[in-house]
Amino acid sequence: MTAIIFGIGGQDGYYLSELLTNKKVKAIGISRLQNSGSIDISKYSEVARLISQYRPEFIFHLAANSTTRHDALFENHETIATATLNILEAVKNFSPHTKVFISGSGLQFKNDGKPIKETDPFEARDPYSVSRIQSTYAARYFRTLGIKTYVGYFFNHDSPMRTERHMTKKIAEAAKRIASGNNERLEIGDLDVVKEYTYAVDIVKGIWTLVNQEKISEANISSGHGYSIKEWLIECFSLADKNWEDFVDIKRDFVPEYRKLVSDPSLIFSLGWKPEINFHQLAKIMMR
Repeated sequence: MTAIIFGIGGQDGYYLSELLTNKKVKAIGISRLQNSGSIDISKYSEVARLISQYRPEFIFHLAANSTTRHDALFENHETIATATLNILEAVKNFSPHTKVFISGSGLQFKNDGKPIKETDPFEARDPYSVSRIQSTYAARYFRTLGIKTYVGYFFNHDSPMRTERHMTKKIAEAAKRIASGNNERLEIGDLDVVKEYTYAVDIVKGIWTLVNQEKISEANISSGHGYSIKEWLIECFSLADKNWEDFVDIKRDFVPEYRKLVSDPSLIFSLGWKPEINFHQLAKIMMR
């Protein structure tokens, strides 16, 4: 059994490749971040050549630059939206038995602060959301053509594989350095922003659960539990035996993208999957 992972260089691709190996599935990884293949997923001919060569049982499209910045407009369009079309068209033409997983995001939904459901309306708030929405509609279209296409909507999830441009990792690493004697200052925008803190290893298990059934095509793969950035600060600095208030500066003029981004994961829970690692356990993992 064979699977292709587009975006194997990110945390989700890394842990998914480990899961597939444990399931005795051969994982072929493509990444722009490491020497894991030289395929340009924005070019149909290259994607088609790869898919026609392997005709895999599964394809996982996880590639993206996870930023909502406008200057990533064309990069995200090529990596998310165009790549989705290339993958699905190549599957239709050369490997129609393949199950395709497309990653989505909680950011592509209209957010009024309530738990977001898969049936909630989309809202194109930024270039990243535009690409995700287009990708989802492409998946729905190809589903009408008989291609088994799944969309998993991700909310914030973390692991030690994160880089420090992600707030969860940034705080954990700063707390560890401060515990070792560093007197650095940590600048943070808004301590009251609420989001989910789910372990990436659990998320890829949710992906595997979704693609190995045929009742549900789209689902939030998430915990549904929200915590503030302040709560994460307290958790990490407590593990470092330090008072976070002694090391944190607040950006008073900072405007967050959202005040709260939390899901309703009842649909994926109905398939028997739930996260195994909670907020407190994740902090311990990140602080090791």
